[in-house]
Amino acid sequence: MLDRVNKLCEILDENQAALISSYPNIFYYSGFTSGDAYLLISRDKRLLITDSRYTIQAREQAPDFEVVPIETGFEKIFAKIGEKYIGYEESAMTVKEYRRFKKKVGENKELLEMQKQITEPRRIKDGSEIKKIAQAEQIGDMAFTHILDFIKPGMTEREVGLELEFFMKKQGASALSFETIAASGVRSAMPHGAASDKVIENGDLFTLDFGCIFEGYCSDMTRTVAIGHANEKQREIYDIVLTAQKAAIEAIAAGKKCSDVDAVARNIIKDAGYGENFGHGLGHSVGIEIHEMPSLSPKCRDIIENGNLLTVEPGIYIDGFGGVRIEDLVAVQDGKAVNLTSSPKELIIL
Repeated sequence: MLDRVNKLCEILDENQAALISSYPNIFYYSGFTSGDAYLLISRDKRLLITDSRYTIQAREQAPDFEVVPIETGFEKIFAKIGEKYIGYEESAMTVKEYRRFKKKVGENKELLEMQKQITEPRRIKDGSEIKKIAQAEQIGDMAFTHILDFIKPGMTEREVGLELEFFMKKQGASALSFETIAASGVRSAMPHGAASDKVIENGDLFTLDFGCIFEGYCSDMTRTVAIGHANEKQREIYDIVLTAQKAAIEAIAAGKKCSDVDAVARNIIKDAGYGENFGHGLGHSVGIEIHEMPSLSPKCRDIIENGNLLTVEPGIYIDGFGGVRIEDLVAVQDGKAVNLTSSPKELIIL
């Protein structure tokens, strides 16, 4: 964790410190697994501020930090550091908190918006992070193999979603990355169709988008299967999405613009006549949070770098008919995409 703290200190000016209040960044910089805390980081101070419920846990999980009881009071805590400017996470702090801290810093210090600087180092994953994300994705692959034998017509989407969650937790996942999307039939046209009580029927397309958290890091994958049989239009849409997805993965490379990779998949779908049926971005970064930066989207001009973790998930969604999405998670290593998802992508008919 000290390497991460040191990188943050390199970003900070010599007269700046960082007050970190969001759980993802607390975990990233300290390893502490509770959100009931703050970090205060300067060039010569590493303070973890929490209450008596968590002090033992904090000392065990964050040995590089001085654990300070929150009861000390922030006036005295801020007085421990000499820097004039205290950077804070503006998107994670409430107005009430901001007003409270503005009073606590005293007359000789100022609060400064610093969300971007604090979060920026998380864009590039190190080897240990990639390993944890790969393990989380492997649990997802195992869950998909398991669920293929579980799904039967007459079940509800909710039953399938619960089985996926139960299986992944049995394999070592601590939680879901997000609420499982399990959308069948006409509901598969809903990109974020959470599992419902709809009964799965023969002839349905069934989209499953799911992931888990392993040792603090998320996974994400999507597969669409057909129940019983697939008609000509369902097969056509599936093949278009699969072609677009494979082409986009092949196009990912360090140094490329995110929007240019998005365009590879988007143009294939558009040229096939379904451009209006692909409304979301091609993908996003994954890490401690399920949605991180950079993203693969028409508006993202960020440059892809080694250490980025990206989902690649084109889709076609037709209201009243259904939809298809296929998603893999890739790591950018040695300049190119390394696919962390191993589940088959050819159309599976159950």
